[in-house]
Amino acid sequence: MRAIDLFAGAGGFSTGAVLAGCRVLWAANHWPVAVEWHAANHPETEHECQDLQQADFRAAPAHDLLLASPACQGHSPARGKDRPHHDAQRATAWAVVTCAEVHRPPVVVIENVPAFSNWALYPAWCAAMHALGYALAPMVLDAADAGVPQQRRRLFVVATRSRHPIELQMHQREHRPAAAAIDFTAGRWSPVQRPGRSARTLARIAAGRRRFGARFVAPYYGSGSGETGRSLDRPIGTLTTRARWAVVDGERMRMVLATEGRELMGLPDGYLLPANEATAWHLIGNAVCPPQAAQLIEAIRRAA
Repeated sequence: MRAIDLFAGAGGFSTGAVLAGCRVLWAANHWPVAVEWHAANHPETEHECQDLQQADFRAAPAHDLLLASPACQGHSPARGKDRPHHDAQRATAWAVVTCAEVHRPPVVVIENVPAFSNWALYPAWCAAMHALGYALAPMVLDAADAGVPQQRRRLFVVATRSRHPIELQMHQREHRPAAAAIDFTAGRWSPVQRPGRSARTLARIAAGRRRFGARFVAPYYGSGSGETGRSLDRPIGTLTTRARWAVVDGERMRMVLATEGRELMGLPDGYLLPANEATAWHLIGNAVCPPQAAQLIEAIRRAA
């Protein structure tokens, strides 16, 4: 299958497509940094850096599979109070409709947070896709069920040019523990009892010790996994665009490294990321987990 990737980020969706045997012909994103790192990992793909709401999609090559991850920040419950820029972020989903109208590929797969379906214009967006001849099969999938060591629930809308929505057989894979990705010999550690550590963080760590022992992970910003953290024997909680998970090892702790985040996302070993941790996390947190994307595309191919 020939694929293109809109809002491609660092290339998680593209990588999953390649794992599923697709050729990713073209990838586009508005952020030059994302395009740079997508190109570093997918040099065979043609790249475009521009605002996709203003794009002329006639420049994109013909394709069988359109992949798209429009901005999720305007839909995520974690966004806080609505602001004008959230309207602009939500509107990026219309670029998918525009591209589908130009090319009419047999399959379109859209990824976003589950709250995308709560968008006031989601029914209108679905109606626009229906008007183009697509039947829609929305499904919420957890990356952990695809063998990724992270619990990450995302909405995938599979649009096919068919009379009825596609029916997919998705087999749950064994869950992988977060421990598989954590290197206790790496990183810069600091004492748990360091001056200035918040009382809430210390209380969360104390609760985690009582429940999990000396080693576990805990959300350093926000609650995420409640007030006790999370066992390393299960997948980590959802990764975001900042390093928000801490690793606790006895009396020391540090943030999860971007290189560990790469594995926790299911990106291949050696997948190139920026040296700057903040930039790397921004790319990681916006990505699609490749094993999950590959599993979905393989299921689509079997059902076609």
